[in-house]
Amino acid sequence: MDLNSASTIVLRVLTQATSQDTAVLKPAEEQLKQWETQPGFYSVLLNIFTNHTLDVNVRWLAVLYFKNGIDRYWRRVAPHALSEEEKTTLRAGLITNFNEPVNQIATQISVLIAKVARVDCPRQWPELIPTLLESVKVQDDLRQHRALLTFYHVTKTLASKRLAADRKLFYDLASGIYSFACSLWNHHTDTFLQQVCTGDEAAATNSLERTLLSLKVLRKLTVHGFVEPHWSVEVMGFLHAVFERLKQFLECSRSIRAENVCRDRLEKTIILFTKVLLDFLDQHPFSFTALIQRSLEFAVSYVFTEAGEGIVFERFIVQCMNLIKMIVKNYAYKPSKNIEDSSPETLEAHKIKTAFFTYPTLMEICRRLVTHYFLLTKEELMMWEEDPEGFTVEETGGDSWKYSLRPCTEVLFIDIFHEYNQTLTPVLLEMVHSLPGSTNMEDTSAILIKDAVYNAVGLAAYELFDSVDFDQWFKNQLLAELQVSHNRYKPIRRRVIWLIGQWISVKFKSDLRPMLYEAIRNLLQDQDLVVSINDFEFRTDQFLPYLESMFTLLFQLLQEVTQCDTKMHVLHVLSCVIERVNMQIRPYVGCLVQYLPLLWKQSEEHNMLRCAILTTLIHLVQGLGADSKNLYPFLLPVIQLSTDVSQPPHVYLLEDGLELWLVTLENSPCLTPELLRVFQNMSALLELSSENLKNCFKIINAYIFLSSSEFLQMYAADLCLSFCELLKDITTEGQVQVLKVVENVLKVNPILGPQMFQPLLPSIFRGIIDGERYPVVMSTYLGIMGRVLLQNASFFSLLLSQMARELGQELDQILGNVIEMWVDRMDNITQPERRKLSALALLSLLPSLNSVIQDKFCGIINISVEGLHDVMTEDPETGTYKDCMLISHFEEPKVTEDEEPPTEQDKRKKMLALEDPVHTVSLQQFIYEKLKAQQELLGEQGFQALMETVDTEIVAQLQEFLQGF
Repeated sequence: MDLNSASTIVLRVLTQATSQDTAVLKPAEEQLKQWETQPGFYSVLLNIFTNHTLDVNVRWLAVLYFKNGIDRYWRRVAPHALSEEEKTTLRAGLITNFNEPVNQIATQISVLIAKVARVDCPRQWPELIPTLLESVKVQDDLRQHRALLTFYHVTKTLASKRLAADRKLFYDLASGIYSFACSLWNHHTDTFLQQVCTGDEAAATNSLERTLLSLKVLRKLTVHGFVEPHWSVEVMGFLHAVFERLKQFLECSRSIRAENVCRDRLEKTIILFTKVLLDFLDQHPFSFTALIQRSLEFAVSYVFTEAGEGIVFERFIVQCMNLIKMIVKNYAYKPSKNIEDSSPETLEAHKIKTAFFTYPTLMEICRRLVTHYFLLTKEELMMWEEDPEGFTVEETGGDSWKYSLRPCTEVLFIDIFHEYNQTLTPVLLEMVHSLPGSTNMEDTSAILIKDAVYNAVGLAAYELFDSVDFDQWFKNQLLAELQVSHNRYKPIRRRVIWLIGQWISVKFKSDLRPMLYEAIRNLLQDQDLVVSINDFEFRTDQFLPYLESMFTLLFQLLQEVTQCDTKMHVLHVLSCVIERVNMQIRPYVGCLVQYLPLLWKQSEEHNMLRCAILTTLIHLVQGLGADSKNLYPFLLPVIQLSTDVSQPPHVYLLEDGLELWLVTLENSPCLTPELLRVFQNMSALLELSSENLKNCFKIINAYIFLSSSEFLQMYAADLCLSFCELLKDITTEGQVQVLKVVENVLKVNPILGPQMFQPLLPSIFRGIIDGERYPVVMSTYLGIMGRVLLQNASFFSLLLSQMARELGQELDQILGNVIEMWVDRMDNITQPERRKLSALALLSLLPSLNSVIQDKFCGIINISVEGLHDVMTEDPETGTYKDCMLISHFEEPKVTEDEEPPTEQDKRKKMLALEDPVHTVSLQQFIYEKLKAQQELLGEQGFQALMETVDTEIVAQLQEFLQGF
């Protein structure tokens, strides 16, 4: 591409590509895509985006195309890779001038330079770093800033490389430029502080931006540029200087107004200082040992004493608390139980921690956390009053929860209490005992203190197990507090029910639960409190008297609340109740069943709420059992949508949708046309080959057990094709799942089944002959072939003839190989049902005059005797043997409270067993009859000659089993 002639053409097409008119835009994009692989195209783009006189939008687009081209065509091995000559020209052009006037374009140029550096620096681009180091020294503000911005992005990118050779190059780079980076940072920092003192806000803002960028560079160099940074005087000097600079910047914040633009950048810089410390601690815990004392002193001073008053801000407090928490919890600082096994570095760090966390320090931290940071603020109380739902959602995990102060303080409290529980338990108990028994409703401060202390006791529940008699506390005080109806006592009622929720799985007598249920029932009528109620563990028999009222109140709440998160929470509690009481929920679910379709429709834009509805439906179907058929007009379209991979919501709904589909089939009394139609979604699901395949196979099996003839008549051909494709590329576990489906088809329909899945059987036959190496696969192969041989002998003969033709061998030779491998690999079969099936299948070859079968007679008898050992149990009274697998009639099992009642599918499997030879044919009698028939066929002398091929010990065992015949 000739640069001079091409520039005009490319410029025109880029201009068209910025158009809002799709008729102009689309052809331009197509043209640009064609040029991506043309030599010289990226040189033209470089000329365009470095020409500051052109339209900003055009230059912006040129930068983006250039950046995308680096990703696709810069590496030598890439298809249509750029030539080395053009790359040399481009590298030189990228760092000729750092004078881009538009911030957004400057950032993109810095990023694309970093992308090139990732591939080429330093070997193909040795001049990059020296050029950047020179450029950041210039006096021109714009060039200096752009060079510093590029320096940061290049450092960030090189620091992210993880191969050993790349790490070594970055270590060399870091050690070579670290001193310069430190002096650059110090220069810009000092300049900023001086300008703040003189009141020059505009200059200070510019200097602060450079301070921030140079600090970002130092962060990457410090954290990722040294193997053992504690040996570097410069690195440790910088880290110690961080504390001094932090103090200066915090003091500086006093003089900068909150609304000032500089204030926001200042706080970002302060947070970046703390990130340097946190990252360094995370990556180099032992190198950080020398900083433990100073870090703790600094963080505790600003967060837990008056030193921080008036200057600290929330995000800074969070960072300081994270620093304390990481030091307290750090595994590298915890000695082994056997001190001799601990490293000197660990012992040194532990010694520093222990010396710092004295009783007075821990007591002050604990008290300050509880009585200062745990207190509900006026803003929180106001929010709760105006929007209880919004308040609870925010407090229990809203979007900003992760970065907010409250959860951070609670996590720090938990970690410190766990680490120093022997010291802090008396402190917390003293705080509990100091609370007044009855609270003055006018004393808001006392109410908030009690709320904070109860919060601490709930968070420390596991640590306080041996120190608090919670049952007595519940009976003597907490229960009464739940019954105080004064509006101002609302925070305590809410906190007490939460506190009980924390302790109920730790220490709470079951006979107290009815009193708790009574209290919860009363609280459920308080709209402001109910959103704080959790799902409690409960014993079904104790809960049943409250089931109707609780379920009704929860349902009313579900209708009344408006926020998606709250509805999800209430649905979760309802699901837990339905799951625990199971069938006993049936009289009370009518209202919920009528409401869920409306809620499903309303939640069209809220996929997570729909997931909660799916979970509720799963438990509802399990509770309703066969009666769930009445839900099909709503249920089946929900399953259809959730499991349709062509619908965007399936990304969120698929897993729960498959679970719902499965339990619907398991509890279905019969196959309806609509339920059969839903299976159309399965073909695409099998093509996904995702982690949901296991549930897909369970669903297929459920259809087979539900109505094999109707189902297979419609879908067997498609299923067979899908299975053939799956078996080409699937794990061993997946292969077994496919084979189990085939096995179930043969079990349910032994006559038509082999014909429907005939394309799969030759590979199974071949796998047996070849001696499949995976035992679990071989076991399933033999289970399938056992079904065909035992229950469809004519099809087995056809299959045997087909394999003889395909392998070019005699039919008897193939049969002999199969029997021999079957006998040899019998130990691969671990399931008693399959072992008995194998014995029955091989015995079904008798009586026979076939020389191959007679030649394998010894093996067949060995397998049969093994089968007898598996299934025969001796009656101690009569001394006779009985086949323990025989089932003569169907009995409804007796279900205890802790057991789930049998599903409709469980009943179907039991009924199927009544037709299965494994459960209807006595192996003992079958052997006797087959041997007797063989004896009649051969005559006494011939039969005796055949029996002499069997080991005498095996014959003795056989005779013992056949006593009485």
